[in-house]
Amino acid sequence: MDLNQIKSVYFLGIGGIGMSALARYFKRNGVNVTGYDKTSTPLTDQLIREGIEIHFEEETDLIPKEVDLVVWTPAVPKEHAGYQELMQQGIPIKKRSEVLGEITSQFTTIAVAGSHGKTTISTFIAHILRTAGKELMAFLGGISKNYGTNFVEFSVLSPQSSVTDHESRITDRKSPIYAVVEADEYDRSFLQLSPDIAIITSVDPDHLDIYDDHDQLIKTFTKFTGKIRKNGSLIMKKGIAIEPDDHVVYNRFTYALNTESNFFAKNIFIREGLIYFDFVTPTETIPGFVLGMPGMFNLENAIAALAVGYLTGIEAAELKSAASSFQGVERRFDIRIRRKDFIYIDDYAHHPEELNACIQAVRELYPGRQITGVFQPHLYSRTRDLEDDFAAVLSNLDNMILLEIYPAREQPIPGVSSEMLLAKIDSNHKQLCSNKELIGILEQQRPEVLLTLGAGDIAKLVEPITDAFST
Repeated sequence: MDLNQIKSVYFLGIGGIGMSALARYFKRNGVNVTGYDKTSTPLTDQLIREGIEIHFEEETDLIPKEVDLVVWTPAVPKEHAGYQELMQQGIPIKKRSEVLGEITSQFTTIAVAGSHGKTTISTFIAHILRTAGKELMAFLGGISKNYGTNFVEFSVLSPQSSVTDHESRITDRKSPIYAVVEADEYDRSFLQLSPDIAIITSVDPDHLDIYDDHDQLIKTFTKFTGKIRKNGSLIMKKGIAIEPDDHVVYNRFTYALNTESNFFAKNIFIREGLIYFDFVTPTETIPGFVLGMPGMFNLENAIAALAVGYLTGIEAAELKSAASSFQGVERRFDIRIRRKDFIYIDDYAHHPEELNACIQAVRELYPGRQITGVFQPHLYSRTRDLEDDFAAVLSNLDNMILLEIYPAREQPIPGVSSEMLLAKIDSNHKQLCSNKELIGILEQQRPEVLLTLGAGDIAKLVEPITDAFST
């Protein structure tokens, strides 16, 4: 597939966060981009404002007549009328991961893998590179608060540049073009990538609807390390129990929050919500960092991102500037309201480890405050596989409000429900409610600290909650 010959791309599921980043890439490079999604969202509204034509009806006559390539996400079932029509026409249909792998193969690729932290770390890396004036493109799993988009670029070659031009720039390692991507383990998508620098943040059990068990997940992460290009680098969180693939020669580093590793933080202290620390590297300790985001889990994410900056030769002053100016990602510990009488934080957390990290960070920031958490479970299979872990973490909230499970791509599983999970939560202050009932319940309760948590359509409630409690 020669992407430089593509004139028209149609996206089946264009409203997905990963799909929309690819759509923006093609649009930026002069390709005619159109697409379908099931429902309108703020993200699809923004894509339309950017000149991308999108339809929301499952009608095949709305598909453009001339399409060179279809980019498809498995979130859209193969039974979909549009998929069937395009397949019958013989138009190439590629998964998002395949197309992303093809694009990034032309560039110096930095891939962030792991069960948690991918979006924050990859967005942080993009910010570091852009702060340092490096040429880059970044395909992100969230909306950068610094740049207001999930496709970040800086001084990339013009759309008219040939593959030969790209390859000549890549060969000149003094001035590479970086591609920053999230290496998604779902459906083994990250095996489509061939990174120069790979990060692995964690290999906690997840996506067990795809993998037979946790061991299979770990083995697939090992295969991912075998995709690292010769003389590249692997940066892995200290203590992760996987053995990297030995078939490829590459450099290996570890990172940690504050325990001795190749990269870690020391002399950490918090003042007025900001985290101050010194950054320890394999060759030196760089003092005087300030992180513009709260939470020790975000400091750990910052260490991973700064390690990439260090390995790409970025100066200490630019690393410090990026750390202090990084604003984070929408729906990642996103402080929506901060008043003396009320705090509202929204977070994408949808795995027990992520939930625990978020709740603990809120306890650190607001000790003694009563915390109300609204959680929407994501996927029937994940709820079933991790129900005891979910229940244990959610029991740590002072007040627990549970929404119905967001199914995403799944059909219901008999016996798996939010009622099942609610029964296991050890709390005297817990309840189940619908999305429509939520704001009314919150207005009655008037919480001190409110968290909304989950990866489903709970996101649509964030703005209404913000509006309801802003005055």
